[in-house]
Amino acid sequence: MAELVFVKLGGSLITDKNVEARARPDVIRRLALEVRRALDRRPDLRIVLGHGSGSFGHRVAERYRVHEGLGTPSPANGGSEWRGYALTGAAATRLNRIVTDICLDVELPVVSIQPSASARCCKGEVREMSVYPVQEVLKHGLIPLVYGDVALDESWGTTIASTEAIFVYLARQLRPQRILLLGEVEGVYTGDPRKDAQAELISTIQASRIDEAERGLGGSHAVDVTGGMRSKVYWMVGLLRDLPGLRVQVLSGLDPGLLETALADSQCRAGTWITA
Repeated sequence: MAELVFVKLGGSLITDKNVEARARPDVIRRLALEVRRALDRRPDLRIVLGHGSGSFGHRVAERYRVHEGLGTPSPANGGSEWRGYALTGAAATRLNRIVTDICLDVELPVVSIQPSASARCCKGEVREMSVYPVQEVLKHGLIPLVYGDVALDESWGTTIASTEAIFVYLARQLRPQRILLLGEVEGVYTGDPRKDAQAELISTIQASRIDEAERGLGGSHAVDVTGGMRSKVYWMVGLLRDLPGLRVQVLSGLDPGLLETALADSQCRAGTWITA
């Protein structure tokens, strides 16, 4: 029986989030090759691939406060919220083009699907998005590639639809068995491992006992308008309440070969597992 797995390549992983619009093509290429090798090992795998916007979309969104919606014009952006919406969407698309081209170059058959073309959000949550293209692409043995994007929001005017928010919506429709979230750190810690030498990796988080992991769920170390690790975990915890058979794994994308191993071996114990 085929196993459907959602894989997110974090924006901090595939870009330098401290430098605006700087991709890490070598990292993207290595990860794409690992996905291809995992598919060679596991022909039964079906994958939905997603990526964050990193220093492409987040920097522009922060500048124009796109994630805060279209309220009172801000002096910081000169009141040009709609222009900021357009610029943020264009920046996210530029990174997606880089990821798409690298994947195709290594013979990973991705098909880019632009979330903002059909997404309708309410207070940052994706309420509607066309699932048909994703389903049809999967049916023909290809890999849908979605990404963090701008979106119209019926309450706020505009928002940022994070890859996690998109995954949550798609997961309720497609029912994947696993979701892998890859970033720069090995998983979820009891503190920020970049600042706290005593921070310890949390091997398992139960959605029903999320409060016990609360202090490890900090924000991002760079500009991230979608909320960093805390947001990622809480999106997944909410999803697990609806899909208790789902398993979510947070792990490092900087460890060569780990993505391939995790995809090929559904029992791989690396990183942090989030379960119902």
